[in-house]
Amino acid sequence: MPDRLYLSPPHIGPDELALVTEAFKTNWVAPVGPHVDAFEREFAAYVGVEHAVALSSGTAALHLALRDLGIGPGDEVAVSDLTFCASVNPILYEGATPVFVDSECRSWNLDPNLVEDLFRNRAARGRQVTALVPVHLYGQTADLDALVALCERYGVTMVEDAAEALGATYRDRSPGTFGRAGIFSFNGNKIITTSGGGMLVTDRAETAAHVKKMATQARDAAPHYEHSEVGYNYRLSNVLAGIGRGQLRQLDARVAARRRVFDAYVDALGDLPGVDFMPEAAWGTHTRWLTCLTIDPEAAGVTREDVRLALEADDVEARPVWKPMHLQPVYAQYETVGGAVSADLFDRGLCLPSGSAMTEADVERVVHGVKSVFGTRTSRSAG
Repeated sequence: MPDRLYLSPPHIGPDELALVTEAFKTNWVAPVGPHVDAFEREFAAYVGVEHAVALSSGTAALHLALRDLGIGPGDEVAVSDLTFCASVNPILYEGATPVFVDSECRSWNLDPNLVEDLFRNRAARGRQVTALVPVHLYGQTADLDALVALCERYGVTMVEDAAEALGATYRDRSPGTFGRAGIFSFNGNKIITTSGGGMLVTDRAETAAHVKKMATQARDAAPHYEHSEVGYNYRLSNVLAGIGRGQLRQLDARVAARRRVFDAYVDALGDLPGVDFMPEAAWGTHTRWLTCLTIDPEAAGVTREDVRLALEADDVEARPVWKPMHLQPVYAQYETVGGAVSADLFDRGLCLPSGSAMTEADVERVVHGVKSVFGTRTSRSAG
């Protein structure tokens, strides 16, 4: 039986091995070192910001971005409903209250019209949301022009969760660069990886300096260990930063490879009844970090779950799209604006294997698995 085909496995090359070997040869294995400094410089240059801070995860980056902003009890933070829990938990770490906002259909991302409804509603009651965390899903940005304009009009600070969107563009500009800060993830399943890691980017020197301090246990400048605020052990190691440097050199090629995988799926599956693929919004480039589709059971005669289980039987990993935050038991007490779009995408949406190292045979294996379900159901209907 062929090996298991994963949704988005790491894709590692010779540059990463050479840089990690250098870290070992020079004995720079601690959470500081020349690879960390170089990775931050190179990453900042790639996305087009003044400062980048390498951290242990994207979650850590979002946590410190919110902490630097002073988010705390009594603050409301609007955040995408259709996302992973890591976009929400840092809000709760600081004792603030999340408000979930639904998606729109052009990009599956945060709906600016609903954001405006929320901001207007709060303003009418003499209060305001403190921060907005748009999540750029599956390799595509939200409508940033609209969101930036709303934040400016209502005095709301934006922190972008671009964990899934490194390499994407919004009007030829990188996501993560439109707000006070942006965060990225290098988890093992991301388009580039450090096995585990993240990055905070910003044009604010004071934000970068404060985040770097908080990430190293908030040690003050003194010959002894002096601390005037609570800190965290959130810095990326020099060894992992070496992997990140090698991966970053291949980012454009990785994006191109994933877009080719997406195109192959569309060519092979796009004519199936009831199947639609996640759209690419007119405002930018979608990396296709994951190829996502929806299945209309009435038109298709099969469900998303029928297809997922058939692929799993062939040892092919496929997953539903994110279960919306408003449907998660742990967040049941929090307010949601809208919710029908994200709930529908969860009900009908499926993510297919999308790794940048996929071969034509890998793609054909997935295509065969999907088509076999449609063929079986069509035959039964005809019978």
